[in-house]
Amino acid sequence: ADPDGVLVVDETGFLKKGTHSVGVGRQYSGTAGRIENCQIGVFVAYASRWGHSLIDRQLYLPKNWAEDPVRRNKAQVPEDIEFATKPALAREMIARLLDEGTPCAFVLADSVYGSDRRFRRMLEDRAQAYVLAIRSNHRLRFFQEAGLLETDPATMIGELSADAWQALPAGEGTKGMRLYRWARIPLGGITRKGFARWVLARCSLSDPQAVTYYFAHASADSSLADLAAAAGLRWTIEECFLRAKDDLGLDHCEARSWHGWHRHMSLVMAAAAFLAKLAADQRRAAFEKQNERSPVP
Repeated sequence: ADPDGVLVVDETGFLKKGTHSVGVGRQYSGTAGRIENCQIGVFVAYASRWGHSLIDRQLYLPKNWAEDPVRRNKAQVPEDIEFATKPALAREMIARLLDEGTPCAFVLADSVYGSDRRFRRMLEDRAQAYVLAIRSNHRLRFFQEAGLLETDPATMIGELSADAWQALPAGEGTKGMRLYRWARIPLGGITRKGFARWVLARCSLSDPQAVTYYFAHASADSSLADLAAAAGLRWTIEECFLRAKDDLGLDHCEARSWHGWHRHMSLVMAAAAFLAKLAADQRRAAFEKQNERSPVP
């Protein structure tokens, strides 16, 4: 844990051949990049300067599963589990983690969650900063003197002048610091005192057409560099999935029941967290030694 740590939400797919594994069905899998016969799990990762690891999980139960008592009974789905969208699952997990006192500077997620108004509202009501990706055509409505104005992030950002953009790092990649051009536009509306909202944009240096858009909510004195640095940490959950699948068998689960799936995920996550803790302790020790050799006056 770290005061500058972040919580990252994302889902991952588990490809299946049959029809009996709990929650399985023809649905889009970001892992495969297309619609496949699979299970989808929504996960939360924690990332800080010392490392990152998955810390919560929930199986997504499609509506046709949630409303089929025969399949539910065979897969031992608890009676209190009802159909819930992926953003709803994320809201539940994030709220629980924040209630437990998890130190969190920002909540990060892709457009599946950033486009969900209830997810954003829950975080704002808790005075929780976030940087959430959104679609370029996400509808925005503003009340002005002339009436209701409808627009979208791509249109708003496209009207900015060239000097509104800044080249800023979004974390370190395999080839060094990942530089992008960043810009933001303040959004109106009522929010907590001391907080502000923005539409944030990230543009590739090599391809001006490659633009990613975000909703950001943070302390009003947050700089553009602060928001860019936070947005750049969303990749950490992808590395968590990669390591957990390749090294620890996160996707090697043949359990068909609700409890079997969650127990397997919990076991793998515990192993991954143990390894992440060992690596974090080594990083802290190296950092302390470095400070001892080069004391700050």
